[in-house]
Amino acid sequence: MQIRKIYRNINPGLLYDDVKDFASKQGLGVDQEKQETYSIPTNSSSSIRRGVIIFKGQGKTGDTAECLRVHIEGSDSGETKMILDINTDLFPQDKITAFQSDLDFIFSSHEK
Repeated sequence: MQIRKIYRNINPGLLYDDVKDFASKQGLGVDQEKQETYSIPTNSSSSIRRGVIIFKGQGKTGDTAECLRVHIEGSDSGETKMILDINTDLFPQDKITAFQSDLDFIFSSHEK
């Protein structure tokens, strides 16, 4: 399952941190993460941030595997895009709904 969202005028770092907190609240553990900042060639005082977070969850057999991969890219004063790639076998629908509800409560006023 894939969910795509576009936000306006939201700090990508804030979105990144809140996604980590909300996923953690649903019992997911961070497996890998990285954030990078790129300068914009036409405006050296502006930058684009990119972040990827991979979460692991526990399956029915007790094994852990990737259940959520989050890609965030954007700038503070423009658009910030987010893609959630969800393994619904390891991240059940009720937890996905709760995760999305938290995201929507905080960020829906910035959603495009």
